[in-house]
Amino acid sequence: MAIAGFAGPVYPRSIVVQDGVTYFLGTTPAGERVLGVAGRPDGFVGVAQAPGLLLCPCVTTNAAALRARLPWLNPVPLGRRLSFGFGDRLGSATPGHIQALRATGGADQVAPIFAQQSVRENARTGRTPQQVLDDAMWGVLQEGWRAPWGADADHVKEIGDLPPFVAAGYTFYTIDPSDYVDNAAQTDAPATLQAKVAHLPWAALGTTYAALRDRYCRAPFTLGGLVLAFDEVRLLRALAKYGRALAHTAALAAALTAQRQGAPYDLEMSVDETDTPTSLHEHFFIARELLARAIPVVSLAPRFVGKFQKGVDYMGDVDAFATELGGHVAIMTHFDRYKLSVHTGSDKFRIYPIVAQQTGGLVHVKTAGTSYLEALRLLATRAPDLFREILDTARAHFEHDRKTYVLDAVLSKVPAGAALAGAELPGLLDDFDARQVLHVAFGTILTTYGAPIRATLAAQEADYQAGLARHFVRHLDPFIAPQIV
Repeated sequence: MAIAGFAGPVYPRSIVVQDGVTYFLGTTPAGERVLGVAGRPDGFVGVAQAPGLLLCPCVTTNAAALRARLPWLNPVPLGRRLSFGFGDRLGSATPGHIQALRATGGADQVAPIFAQQSVRENARTGRTPQQVLDDAMWGVLQEGWRAPWGADADHVKEIGDLPPFVAAGYTFYTIDPSDYVDNAAQTDAPATLQAKVAHLPWAALGTTYAALRDRYCRAPFTLGGLVLAFDEVRLLRALAKYGRALAHTAALAAALTAQRQGAPYDLEMSVDETDTPTSLHEHFFIARELLARAIPVVSLAPRFVGKFQKGVDYMGDVDAFATELGGHVAIMTHFDRYKLSVHTGSDKFRIYPIVAQQTGGLVHVKTAGTSYLEALRLLATRAPDLFREILDTARAHFEHDRKTYVLDAVLSKVPAGAALAGAELPGLLDDFDARQVLHVAFGTILTTYGAPIRATLAAQEADYQAGLARHFVRHLDPFIAPQIV
């Protein structure tokens, strides 16, 4: 589609006419993506291309000016709706994510979070929260997405992590107090648990052990068909394991509320990155104590049974997972204040139908690196020499880059690039060990090869988007009604 005075192609879904002004995204003959503003360009920075037409670089100043005029380009809180987090480490995947939502017919059922990046991911990729949000917003404009969408400040660990996300306008905050979870409490003897509980930050918790013992151990809790009975050891174990994490979450939530200055937001507490599963009793304890302190959690991410590892399917007994999930759903239903959240949720195809059916859509699924892997899949086909370099660099840095992840990948099972014919390269993206090795090296790879990767994806934009759409349709389909029963 052509725009008068603009020489390059235009993304047709991006064209917006509002209050006598036309906005669009296009690509110049030199290959640069630009924002066109025709009619009233005040507040935008760019170069006049023709009478009344300003061509603006896709930078933060122009993104802010555009959000001020087109409100649907601002992220919003999504509440307890069925939601899906689309992580994008490259900043170019949002159009493909949107195409997947439309292809499933579930665009009106699934609330998407297009801007999602953790503090750790930002540090490794060299991106800022503002850049992540802006990149998602340009994708939203490009595809003409008008429905609500969110922005997730993922795995926030300390109060000092909050300000850049708040300043950028993020609307979903994932509090990760896993550094304050005592994993050893899972197997500690009662005397050790008592000693640990005695040294909890009781002033910050705002209660006493005697009060909690009376609250939890007096009588069983009946939650529909689930009955939870606390004895003193079970309570001590939950307190020793999660007491400091609760106090830290409360401090972060209070700081966030102050920094947001009354602006609404969604809050999630995540304890998935811990060594041991969250038992049903511990889930009940965490949820009850969060709500008792008026901490406004919209979602809660327990550590489920089985293995949730990066870029690969669920590892574990599916029947045992289904049984345990049923208990977690019963607790969530009892409180009726939050939804469950499944972290490291990409590529978990074995359990998606179970999660969808048992939660009835009261769930948030969080993905991150799988979009990056789909970018590498394209490179394996269209830029095999570059992909071989990426593969060899990932292998060389694997032992360093894996340190913050729990993985079962075996490096010796991943061949060097020179050992593979071109036709064999794409198959690595379906191999368990290779997917994990490539996945966790994303920071090293993007630091080293970011420019040629992005250039290749831009040159093959339609194919990259189509690949993302195919991949995420597999993720989304199980959650689209009428399959939820």
